[in-house]
Amino acid sequence: MSQAIVVQTTTGSRADAEQLAEILVQHALAGCVQITGPITSVYRWQGTVQKDEEFLLSIKTIEQAFTPLADLIRKHHSYEVPEIIALPITFGGSDYLAWLAEQITTE
Repeated sequence: MSQAIVVQTTTGSRADAEQLAEILVQHALAGCVQITGPITSVYRWQGTVQKDEEFLLSIKTIEQAFTPLADLIRKHHSYEVPEIIALPITFGGSDYLAWLAEQITTE
């Protein structure tokens, strides 16, 4: 079975988050995307500490889909440098993980 992962990214609006989530699922690169927010992000950008409201996308996918998924995020994201990080799913229900793997097309 393919290694399941959660990819995270943030957007500046709920509308952007929902649009990106739909694109990723429609392209069969994500089985499910959960949107959380608004959240507050504090970060350094171009030498200045920033604080912004953002929306967090938790994207369930498999390791083999990471590169095309990341490319699609960059293509449709409004940020110059979007957060794109992957976290392994070390344990999960076998039925859920099998369903997840069935949803992803990497060809």
